[in-house]
Amino acid sequence: MSRRDPAWDPAAASAAGLPKATWGSGAYVYDSQGRRYLDGSGGPAVFCLGHAHPEVNAAIERQLHRIAHGYRYSFTSDPLEELEHLLASQCGPRYNTTVFVSGGSEAVESALKLALQFHSARGEPSRRRFISRRRSWHGNTLGALSVSDFQARREPFEGALVPASFLGSVNLYRPPLGIAADELVAHAASELESEIERLGAAHVAGFIFEPIVGAAGCVIPPPAGYAQAIQAVCRRHGILLIADEVMCGSGRTGTWRALEQEDVEADIFAVAKGLAGGYIPLGAAICTDTVAAVLRRDGGILTGHTFTGHTLACAAGVAVQEIIMRDGLLARVHSNGPWLLETLQSELQGIDAIGDIRGRGHFIGIEFVADRATKKPFPAQSAVSQRVGRAAIDRGLMIYPVGGNVDGVLGDGIILAPPYNASTAVLNELIELTVQSIQDIF
Repeated sequence: MSRRDPAWDPAAASAAGLPKATWGSGAYVYDSQGRRYLDGSGGPAVFCLGHAHPEVNAAIERQLHRIAHGYRYSFTSDPLEELEHLLASQCGPRYNTTVFVSGGSEAVESALKLALQFHSARGEPSRRRFISRRRSWHGNTLGALSVSDFQARREPFEGALVPASFLGSVNLYRPPLGIAADELVAHAASELESEIERLGAAHVAGFIFEPIVGAAGCVIPPPAGYAQAIQAVCRRHGILLIADEVMCGSGRTGTWRALEQEDVEADIFAVAKGLAGGYIPLGAAICTDTVAAVLRRDGGILTGHTFTGHTLACAAGVAVQEIIMRDGLLARVHSNGPWLLETLQSELQGIDAIGDIRGRGHFIGIEFVADRATKKPFPAQSAVSQRVGRAAIDRGLMIYPVGGNVDGVLGDGIILAPPYNASTAVLNELIELTVQSIQDIF
């Protein structure tokens, strides 16, 4: 992906003449010229209940009439306590400690700091190193960016980033050369084990990964058994397992924790996007009782910000999560996933440029290739994903173009991430417009 790519560069986006959003309703956004767009990706997989949901808006308004924010280190509040309770009920009995922040990057940054404090408190201050994977994205703060492998986004900051180790990506569609699909899990676990031994376990704080890789890989679900295998390696060496569920979590794949489908519990995990559905910026780092107990003995959690536990943001989060639970939306997202995949695969089967269609729930990636047989990507200068994105805009559809998903430079795809409450009619429209937009280019 070019550093001038409007998919992520605000200045370039403005120069590219993007439409100006003026209002939204449900799955649709309207621009200043009165054009309507189906928000097929929820922005960057954020708007899990769509736009202007009346109950969420009313909850925010009620809270504003009370107080916008009671500073977390002076006060607690009903919204904060209610959201903590809701998350504990969704995440499982071992997750009862949450650090609320303003977004995904802060959530990952907080998760890294919790891991470092945990080891220091246990008398192992030498555990400073983090291990991650190629084609992963964990955020834009310097710490989160240091464990991310997104070439275009790292380049301007190289030299100032914290050293980290990067292992190969785990992608069934693009396994390492000479590794069969049924060998991928063992290979990935062995690779992690080898890097820990090279560094020395006494120097490794944590392994961070996305249970389903998002923007950096164009939605890559894990092979069966992968999360369990890496958890076992981490356990053997006293290393914390950190899950970045900022994009794939909060119900996006059909369970509140994406790792729930792998029967794995991370020691620490980060969530954001769908937590408050984009109504107010909100993220969280959540840790197990085991980690929390060590931190309490150390005097408490040593990370936080001015807007940690922001009262209004928590009120929005409570409203979003209560609607998701009340309306059974996680079960709906879970059941929609196979149908979305099968329908897209059927509708796009005649297009040779379709390499792979993958995902879970309302989180779908479509990868484009120049040669289906060899999986050869298009040249970077072809800007295929951006061309499909522009074709979609012309048809009144917003999708999420991604580039560099193969090696940081090559690779094109798009992400679809519709609201959890999208009707069948909306999902059918999303499929129809997506297919038409792809056909416009190929």
